[in-house]
Amino acid sequence: MRYLLISLLFFCSCIQSFAQQKIPVFVSGTEGHKSYRIPAIIGLPDGKLLAFCEGRVNGAGDFGDINIVMKHSTDGGKTWSSLQTIADADSLQAGNPAPVVDLTDPCYPNGRIFLFYNTGNNHEGEVRKGNGLREVWYKTSTDNGDTWSDAVNITAQVHRPRQPQINTAYNFTEDWRSYANTPGHAMQFQSGKFKGRIFVAANHSAGGPQPHFTDYEAHGFYTDDHGKTFHLSATVNYPGSNESMAAELSNNKLMMNSRNQSGNVKARIVSISSDGCATWDTTYIDETLVDPVNQGSILNIGTKKGKHIIAFCNAADTQRRDNLTLRISYNDGKTWSKAIVVDKSPGGNEKDFTAYSDLVKLNKRAIGVLYERNGYKEIVFTAVKWK
Repeated sequence: MRYLLISLLFFCSCIQSFAQQKIPVFVSGTEGHKSYRIPAIIGLPDGKLLAFCEGRVNGAGDFGDINIVMKHSTDGGKTWSSLQTIADADSLQAGNPAPVVDLTDPCYPNGRIFLFYNTGNNHEGEVRKGNGLREVWYKTSTDNGDTWSDAVNITAQVHRPRQPQINTAYNFTEDWRSYANTPGHAMQFQSGKFKGRIFVAANHSAGGPQPHFTDYEAHGFYTDDHGKTFHLSATVNYPGSNESMAAELSNNKLMMNSRNQSGNVKARIVSISSDGCATWDTTYIDETLVDPVNQGSILNIGTKKGKHIIAFCNAADTQRRDNLTLRISYNDGKTWSKAIVVDKSPGGNEKDFTAYSDLVKLNKRAIGVLYERNGYKEIVFTAVKWK
């Protein structure tokens, strides 16, 4: 009995020690890229973790020679593989990786991974002016990320750019310009009437640039036939709604959580859908989720007493990107019962801030957080015990 108790204490201390580690996954200036940004992570049925990000070849800028790269872990995030390039648009941009595992396709009983991403041929500011085009693509993998299919262009189904001078295939009546997925993972409904539906949160700018970025609007797109066809959701009725992620709620509902690019309120925008993300019942500001105009990550991690447990992570600060905090809700995101500081720069050092993050469920008690740290110098992984 004494030996068992000692062994149990040792095991728990190891788990706690691992949970406190910040394990570098992508380090700027290594493996062929000057900078790494925009993390995304998913877990596979066999426990393997796949971590994605943008590998920026020549510098930290949002546009240029940017690849989507990936590493995997088979030991819960303790160690990571060498780097694998998944999408390369030559000297242009491939970014905003949004991975998700389709577990409901009978043709792929072991699951098929979708990786949605964007390409672009000009800086975001120029695209907002109408001088450029952002496209939407996906690749798939049926062998746990070891190999990937050819890319599929779905721009005509999920984007509405009015730019006949660039490509007449995209001459729509709308005038969407800038376009971006997520950033972070996409999601799939795991239960209820929409089970199997894959939803990718996104955003676009509409018309010419407006003051306070109010030309930005959040939306999403979805597929019910495992990627054969796609449909657009309605646009969120909140000017300035921007980078978004989504999670399944109870009673067939979905929550999309968006960045408030306008900055008029330093908190997150929440939109609720009861028809599987086709339209939005309500949109409101969740003032508990303070935010400095940054990205946030949301994840369904289970159920308790018939309600879905939701995890949310962001830089919980109204002034700057720092104070990365994980929150837990036991009532579908109506209130947040727990707040756990994941990382914070020592002494408020402005050069050592934390920024973008993504979440993955490790087990019933732990969540993995993949996040930007040390002033964008590295993307690290840590395990947080929340229960």
